Amino acid sequence: MHEELENFERNHVWDLVEPPPNCRPISTKWIFKNKQGDFAPVTRLEAIRILLAFAASKGFKLQQIDVKSAFLNGFIEEEVYVRQPPGFESAKFPDRVFKLSKALHGLKQAPRAWYARLKSFLLKSGFVMGSVGKTLFLLSHGSDTLIIQIYVDDIIFGSSSHALVSSFAEQMSREFEMSLMGELQFFLGLQINQGLEGTFVHQAKYTRDILKKFNMGDSKPMTTPMSTNTALDADEDGEAVDQKEFRGMIGSLLYLTATRPDIQFAVCLCALYQASPRTSHRQAVKRIFRYLKFTPELGLCYSSGSSLSLRGFSDADHAGCRIDRKSTSNTCQLLETSLVSWSSRNQASVALSTTEAEYVAAASCCSQLLWMNATLSDFGLGFGRIPLLVDSTSAISVAKNPFLHSRTKHIDVRFYFLRDHYEKGDIYLVHVVSENQLADIFTKPLEFDAFAHLRVNA
Repeated sequence: MHEELENFERNHVWDLVEPPPNCRPISTKWIFKNKQGDFAPVTRLEAIRILLAFAASKGFKLQQIDVKSAFLNGFIEEEVYVRQPPGFESAKFPDRVFKLSKALHGLKQAPRAWYARLKSFLLKSGFVMGSVGKTLFLLSHGSDTLIIQIYVDDIIFGSSSHALVSSFAEQMSREFEMSLMGELQFFLGLQINQGLEGTFVHQAKYTRDILKKFNMGDSKPMTTPMSTNTALDADEDGEAVDQKEFRGMIGSLLYLTATRPDIQFAVCLCALYQASPRTSHRQAVKRIFRYLKFTPELGLCYSSGSSLSLRGFSDADHAGCRIDRKSTSNTCQLLETSLVSWSSRNQASVALSTTEAEYVAAASCCSQLLWMNATLSDFGLGFGRIPLLVDSTSAISVAKNPFLHSRTKHIDVRFYFLRDHYEKGDIYLVHVVSENQLADIFTKPLEFDAFAHLRVNA
């Protein structure tokens, strides 16, 4: 507690003043928590994966720094008064309050104030902010570029130039109190191994932890996360199970999908029944854990020295949801052979045909490809027309042929931007046979051979 208050004094966070008239100072309290690991599943992970794939392709390793007491570096513009910390009230002026000049943890202004301070420093240092991702900053020096990605007080950065990396670390050390953590190995709960052949991202430790947590460490391994005979529904006549435990299992598995797209479909399907879980639903979740017991070390691999090209896959499961008969859009996006983004989610409205469901899924994939293309342009990469691989010839025809109005007028207007971007030449649609449709792994349960084929290629 003394160290914390000394940190406030050192950073000139506040001044003890008489409370002004009609002042309603904010109460303060001490909060003590043990931080369990580095679990923080709140960020757009695609941006991190893109940076990892780019760094691996260019052959340089990413570094990591952590800014100490980051929020105390942010200046606030409003007048904010807080009460003196309990147990540390001034004996001489017990009724006075602290007027803040910098942010504190818990203030809603704190994250914004810290970001504004860091952004100002980087821009003054010659960095350029990304045109899409506002947490991406780049500094060009001749033929070399220093890239940094920010997540609150954690910053990852890298460049093919060791001089740029060292210079940036020195600049940050002079401006902020920070810890240089060296080569990036652990970020937002993800384990990252950077080697000569590329970068491997996984959650092996986390996988073993949740297997132990839910008493599945000694369970019999399974080769797939879901049986092809599984047909989950509300099962209203089934025996109810502990809702808290079921939700805990689903939440743990959802975070694991950050590096395990192979369980995405099964987890999302089971997550639909969290409101009233039954024995059949818990059995399906346990099957996923048994599959994890069989494959605890799986993750994402980004090869070094590879030339990057962007492409997307889309597929749909027409009326697959047994609750409301909505279709599921399943998409994935790759940089060459590196999977960096994927999605499996229910469509907003009920599709009246397979063509409509496939078209909506392709539109969703197109949107993600455009975002990724804009993001990658900040890295100096341009791809021109981007291939979008679809296994439905009718959906491709709808996008290409403006005269199929009788078959498509019921499709929501917002999805017609797919045709618009096709005509502009931003993307081009390619038919792919179902056996090579990588997005099929997010659509339905598969036999082991088909599942393993798609898992390896994705």
